[in-house]
Amino acid sequence: MISVAVVGVNHIGKIHCHAYKRHPDTELAAVCDLLPERAEAAGRLHGVPAYTDLRELLARERVDVVVVATAGVEKGSHHYGPAMIALEAGKAVFVEKPISNNIDEARRLVAYAKEKELVLACNLNHRFTPAAAKAKELVDAGKLGSLLFLNMRLTIRNPQEDTEWLHLRALHPHSIDVMRYFAGDIARVQSFMTKAPGRSSWSTASVNVEFASGAVGHLTGSYDMSMRHPIEFCEVAGHEGRLIVDNVYESMTYYPHHSDELTVVRNSLFGGMKGFDDTFEHRINRFIEELKAGAKPAEITASGADALAAQEVIEAAIASQQLGGAPVTVPS
Repeated sequence: MISVAVVGVNHIGKIHCHAYKRHPDTELAAVCDLLPERAEAAGRLHGVPAYTDLRELLARERVDVVVVATAGVEKGSHHYGPAMIALEAGKAVFVEKPISNNIDEARRLVAYAKEKELVLACNLNHRFTPAAAKAKELVDAGKLGSLLFLNMRLTIRNPQEDTEWLHLRALHPHSIDVMRYFAGDIARVQSFMTKAPGRSSWSTASVNVEFASGAVGHLTGSYDMSMRHPIEFCEVAGHEGRLIVDNVYESMTYYPHHSDELTVVRNSLFGGMKGFDDTFEHRINRFIEELKAGAKPAEITASGADALAAQEVIEAAIASQQLGGAPVTVPS
């Protein structure tokens, strides 16, 4: 049985607590939050010890995995502290995205985990759907041939205005991770951004990318759209075929260039995903499967290294905007 402690028990932390309580191979050992009333409420709800100090929790409880579900500025400024404390204690760490909104902190976390050979994973949950899995299978099998382009769109409604870069750093670890999942490392980016009426942040962005493979791509992202409509679209094309993953989990369609016969995977009404929140359970299930199988840190899916790679692309896109749309090389 894998023992889990959840740090940060607000909205996302509550989802994690319930997931580890339900999973047959995990037990929720303790919860932690800087706000005593929030920690105590979660402890009472789940019948586990509650703490406001992670070091005290780790000294008192048997814990295998620390889940960092804190938030902070740009949804990530409170991730580094507890994640590093847990790594220094030798624990496996599962951190919410972004791994950190501060690129230097993200680099230090990944470097430390690599040096100590510790598991560091990130909740890049958008790739963990049956539709995405089938699409990846087709790409890896060469059904698209040599990849030529990838178009990505991720748009939701979020009126929050932390900083001018909130939209890029908080939302697009997901979209960049999906792009990298299908097409590999990104070498260069060029971005253009705009602000919706009344906004102080760059709330809509257009980002051109060049993959290390030579393929090209594009990301359109926005915090200004309605949540009533599909939020995510991904199109991947090669010289032998093209595929579309529609709205994260709803469907995947493969269009071979030399045939009229399509391959379609649709989310089932019976036994399929009931909604977006199911992506959390799919992602957590994979993480637990890999821990049970004894996966090495470098073998963890959607690892801290993957999360860092996404943040490097985001910081390059921000730099491009600051340079008036000039292309920027992404650190490798």
